[in-house]
Amino acid sequence: MELIEVTNGLRFPEGPIAMRDGSVILVEMFGPRITRVRPDGSKETIAEMTGGPNGAAIGPDGFLYVCNNGGCFTELDFGGLSFPGPFDQANYSGGRIQRVDISTGEVTDLYTECDGRALRAPNDLVFDTSGGFYFTDHGIRDLTARTADLTAIYYASVDGSSIREIDFPVEGPNGIGLSPDGTTAYWAETHTGRVFRRNITAPGVLAPTMPGDTQAVLYGLPGLQLLDSLAVDGAGNVCVATLVNGGITVISPSGELLEHVATGDLLTTNICFAADGSDTAYITLSGTGRLVKTQWKYGGLKLAYSA
Repeated sequence: MELIEVTNGLRFPEGPIAMRDGSVILVEMFGPRITRVRPDGSKETIAEMTGGPNGAAIGPDGFLYVCNNGGCFTELDFGGLSFPGPFDQANYSGGRIQRVDISTGEVTDLYTECDGRALRAPNDLVFDTSGGFYFTDHGIRDLTARTADLTAIYYASVDGSSIREIDFPVEGPNGIGLSPDGTTAYWAETHTGRVFRRNITAPGVLAPTMPGDTQAVLYGLPGLQLLDSLAVDGAGNVCVATLVNGGITVISPSGELLEHVATGDLLTTNICFAADGSDTAYITLSGTGRLVKTQWKYGGLKLAYSA
């Protein structure tokens, strides 16, 4: 697949959202800010933020919903590439889910905890057709304290009235997505290199699983391959951004590895599809600070809400 550069000069782009007007809204984790990229590659700032904006999605009310990791990563330059470095407590402002008014840039904290437990480093989210959203908490690895969080998958409402933990424990969950029919949730664990799947029995309710249930894992990548965000395409394939082996790994809904689309960037972090569900795919290359696009041979998938 040919990759065409849309723009460059971004500070660790993540969470791309293709808009109906042809622009792409994304976060710059080390900006930290929300940025709109026009089709001609020009950029405009929607909102300046504190912390570390990560995943983003349009909700049923037209607002932007953002996973903010609280600034849990320190930006490092490694051979000219931008890398998320170790946790620094002095720069950490707390994990949270935020609502952003795209027209005014107003940022509102929606959730900072669940059942009295603070959110640590929310990473990615996806809306269902009922108007709620699933999200991952990647957690924090604190090298100084020699600790790593066990976190959870959550389901929440857009009005701030309801948040609940729907799967625990998970280890470093990153990207999350839904099957085209909305009956299966997929999420990727960064450090284990595995994509998990669970049946959805009702909005925000996952079917129980037993310890040792091999069906809970869709696919596990061999060797040193770390997983970032993901999207589900028009064929129902899980398209997961892959770190180190930079590119998009395409996994069928039956768990077959279809291909790896190399991008040339070790820190390929996310993929999204055109707002109308057509076959244009946008990919964030965070190490080199670029947004690229390509024609996705499996077809795109329209999300529950777009603007």
